Amino acid sequence: MIKTVVVCEAQVPFIRGGAEALVSELVLQFRNYGFETERVSLPFKWYPKSEVLAHAGAWRLLDLSESNGRPIDLLVGTKFPTYFARHPRKVTWLVHQHRAAYELVGTPYSDFEHDEHDLALRDRLIALDTAMLGECRGIFSISATISARLQRYNGLHSTPLYHPPRLADRLHSGPAGHYVLSLGRLETVKRVDLAIRAMLHTAPSLSLKVAGTGSQREALERLAESLGLGSRVQFLGEVNDDEAIELFAGALAVVFPPYDEDYGYVTLEAFLSHKPVVTTTDAGGPNEFVTDGVTGCVVPPDGAAIGEALAGLDRDRRRAARLGEAGYDLARGITWSGVIERLTSAGA
Repeated sequence: MIKTVVVCEAQVPFIRGGAEALVSELVLQFRNYGFETERVSLPFKWYPKSEVLAHAGAWRLLDLSESNGRPIDLLVGTKFPTYFARHPRKVTWLVHQHRAAYELVGTPYSDFEHDEHDLALRDRLIALDTAMLGECRGIFSISATISARLQRYNGLHSTPLYHPPRLADRLHSGPAGHYVLSLGRLETVKRVDLAIRAMLHTAPSLSLKVAGTGSQREALERLAESLGLGSRVQFLGEVNDDEAIELFAGALAVVFPPYDEDYGYVTLEAFLSHKPVVTTTDAGGPNEFVTDGVTGCVVPPDGAAIGEALAGLDRDRRRAARLGEAGYDLARGITWSGVIERLTSAGA
């Protein structure tokens, strides 16, 4: 019988994103369901590329089968390389692997090149991932997008387990204002630049609020200025939970055009706020929830296409409200109970 659980986290110091939020919430939910649970966290550094194997090795050195002479009943791995840790009853709920060595190779979002050294490192990482994940009693993922990658590159089957966002119980609807919202980390793979470019194709009365921080903030500010958008694009920086909740509640819609996103809490947060989502055909995780014309708009990854979709919602606000309500009906059925039950059953 499983009583004690460790949830493993690879964490980049001073950075907090969706993966970190997931681990924190998973620990909390295990405790809510009566399991004595601890988080085991190690720092992660992906550059230079030679560091990746060293950090994987650090996790492999860990034997987490017991603590202070007391058995630990279950280990739950999350993102690379936490599932390298040793435990006789190990399951993985995969957030993502080291994406730069997988599907991002050959895109602007990866530092891996098609040279002999990088290809050898990539092959080594894929082989190690396959072996380490193969030790697990159960392999799950946070989305069908992740499961498809795992099958494609590692030949491993996994079961998607959807979960609600951390703020699910607090999100609420509000009157649709004259802005659309972009919320999340300001990194290249999130493609906030597309949301900014989209504003050129909307009415001057509609603005874009950009909430979040990241390495691309200055570049995005310069882009907005160069396009002459001025005050129509507002950079809010990092916002707290209360501020985020009210931003969702007051938005006309949420624009979320990442490249091949793992899951995307923003999608479900928008839906639980009764707001439609405008995303792209290559967004990955959001496409598992956003159906064009039903819960939002799915368009090509192009600023003009996104802008036309936003302009359409602005012109027909009743339609925007209907799409948001359909999104709410979908999102409210996603709960934590199935996640906890599947993870513990697999490790029993």
